[in-house]
Amino acid sequence: MGMGSEFREFAMRGNVVDLAVGVVIGAAFGKIVTALVDQIVMPPLGLLIGGVDFSDLVITLREATIDAAGETVPAVAIGIGEFLNVLLQFVIVAFAIFLVVKGINRLKRKQQAEEAPPEATPEDVLLLREIRDSLKRAP
Repeated sequence: MGMGSEFREFAMRGNVVDLAVGVVIGAAFGKIVTALVDQIVMPPLGLLIGGVDFSDLVITLREATIDAAGETVPAVAIGIGEFLNVLLQFVIVAFAIFLVVKGINRLKRKQQAEEAPPEATPEDVLLLREIRDSLKRAP
């Protein structure tokens, strides 16, 4: 088997294709959630706490300065607003994945319940039936 045909066999397996589709859809969903958080959720939240743009919310540890050579030394700051945006995005994505997995599990349980074979008859019941059938045949 040549390298090309072996790769094609690998790439066309159902799991690989499903994974690729999942990654593409996941990336698109991530962009949607980012837009939702950045453009819809955070502006009203920032307005409620005093007109703060969350993406600009920082804790400055050291202000920007100009050194002896005349070059600007950038400020050192903790970007708490960006962190809150990413944290909220994570919570939304995690909740959406939870709902999808919960739905899939529910469907699997229904399918397993429908496909479940009938329970095996206990051995003592089988023996009693055998005795009953033997008594029926006896004269």
